[in-house]
Amino acid sequence: MSKSLPFEVTLEVRDTCLCLHAQRAARALARHYDIAFKPLGLTSGQFSLLMSLNAPEPPSLGRVATLLGMDRTTLTANLKPLERRGLLAIGSDASDRRTRLLRLTPAGRALLAKAVPIWRRHHADIEAHLPASDADEVRADLNALARV
Repeated sequence: MSKSLPFEVTLEVRDTCLCLHAQRAARALARHYDIAFKPLGLTSGQFSLLMSLNAPEPPSLGRVATLLGMDRTTLTANLKPLERRGLLAIGSDASDRRTRLLRLTPAGRALLAKAVPIWRRHHADIEAHLPASDADEVRADLNALARV
C-alpha cells in the first residue's frame, strides 16, 4: 500500500520549485519568440542555434552544444532541418577530421539579418515587463543556475 503525499507538499513545490518556475518562464518566452519569428519560418530555438553560429570562425558542434546547454545528439537533430533549408553547412575541421564545424550559409546570414530586428523589438518588450527586476541580475541568476 502506498502512502499518499499531503496536498501541502504539492503547494510547497508549486510555490517554491525553481525548476518548475524556470520551465514555466522558459515555455512562455519560447512561445512569445516562436510567434514573433513565425513569419520567417523560425522557432526561438532555431534562432538561438543560428545566432550561435554567427562567429568569425565556424564553431565546433561541441562548442555550440555547450553554449546552448544541449547534448550533441539533440543538437545534431536540431541542425538537420536548418541544414536542409540551406541555412547552415556542416563540415570537418581540416586539422582534426573528427571535429564537426558549423557554418552559416549566405541564406542563413540573410535570415538572421531579418530576424535580429524582430528579436530586438520583442526582447525590449520582455525586459520592460520584468517587474521590479534588473534584467542583468535575472541573466546573472539564470547563468548561475545553468552552472549547477
